[in-house]
Amino acid sequence: MRRRDFIRGGLVLATGGAVGPGLSARSYARVVGANERVNVAVIGAGGRGWRNLASISGREEQEFAGGRVTGTRVVALCDVDLRREGPRQPGAARAFDEFEDAAKYHDYRDMLDELDRDIDAVLVSTPNHHHAPASIMAMRRGKHVYCEKPGAHSVSEARAMSRVASERAVATQLGTQVHSSENYRRVVELIRHGAIGEVSACHLWLRSGWPATDRPAGTPPVPPDLQWDLWLGPAPERPYHPSYIPTRWHQWWDFGGGMLGNMGCHYVDLAFWTMELEVPSTVESDGPRPPHPESAPGWQHVRYTFDRGPGRPPFTLTWTHGPEPRGDLADYHLPDWAWGVFVGSEGQLLVSYPRHELLPERKFADYRRPTPSLPPSVGHHQEWINACRGKGRPSCHFGDSMRVTEAVLLGNVAYRSGRRLRWDASRLAIDDAPETESLLRRDYRPGWM
Repeated sequence: MRRRDFIRGGLVLATGGAVGPGLSARSYARVVGANERVNVAVIGAGGRGWRNLASISGREEQEFAGGRVTGTRVVALCDVDLRREGPRQPGAARAFDEFEDAAKYHDYRDMLDELDRDIDAVLVSTPNHHHAPASIMAMRRGKHVYCEKPGAHSVSEARAMSRVASERAVATQLGTQVHSSENYRRVVELIRHGAIGEVSACHLWLRSGWPATDRPAGTPPVPPDLQWDLWLGPAPERPYHPSYIPTRWHQWWDFGGGMLGNMGCHYVDLAFWTMELEVPSTVESDGPRPPHPESAPGWQHVRYTFDRGPGRPPFTLTWTHGPEPRGDLADYHLPDWAWGVFVGSEGQLLVSYPRHELLPERKFADYRRPTPSLPPSVGHHQEWINACRGKGRPSCHFGDSMRVTEAVLLGNVAYRSGRRLRWDASRLAIDDAPETESLLRRDYRPGWM
């Protein structure tokens, strides 16, 4: 199949069209033997990609749990920017130098074409607008995929990621690494054990934000070690400007989803896991008005409600980013270390990545915690590698994690539309608000769909 036909068949799902031409049985994942190494190709080898590369190759211990990864071979690297440097997140140039035996590419379409039979799995650490295109291309070739959060740039892409992963029977994992931590497991156990009674709400607060801003003016020359057109990829064509990279692309709707799109999956994931949430029934969002057409807000408050069946009130989940608590969160005085609180009929549970605390302190001073029941993770990356070899299922596989991504992205749809959304997950549609349809999907530049 020609590359253009292959890309069209894989990505038409993300834009809401019909499924493209079917692929042969070989497009399903190769079963990697228990004693074989998994041949991994990495798309995005600098910055956050370096951290994933160092972990997946066994050079550094995995974050939060699990020691060093075993059973892998890095066979290819792909990146478009060789300039970035830093002590903890160096640029792709270092990766290209240190992984001498790996094939080197700037265009992941070429890499997937030319090394199809040499690659078992693909790790995607690109900006958000490449997450779904790169992942879906790989999955439709039968490659197992690990993708950084949020894993999609639009709601329909999130749904397509889950669907294609299921259709192609591949092992997948979303890069919400803190899910593998012991602290998150203890929080889940406390809630399910009834430590704070009937839980009615969870409120989350990220104490930072980038203010919305106009698109940068000027057209400086593209640096020689940056492939700007490939960096844009499926996104609208824009002139190069240093304001976008290496990290501020998060701020613009063309490439990212603001602070909610950047960090929402890490925080919201804990509420989804603990409360066994499915999909929100309503979503509403407040922020600076009117919404900037180009960039995300410096502060934002999102309120999700989840139906819990007859006779039970809905569960409320809120997200706030920015320097001040807003909405329901304003009623709680979170200490500096905490970014979230579960509210129950018998108390509260404060949470953060490394820590949690039951309140009121006096009431829970002698509380006897439940015996740990959730087994420790072997590590977020190792879970995925094991699944590539037919052992177990990753804890954040796309079948589960894309529900979190979908909810996060709906928060931005609600903000940009200014509407209280009634979400019909079965139809991938918003009831009584047809004008929001365009915010659920996105178009791609020619050559990327």
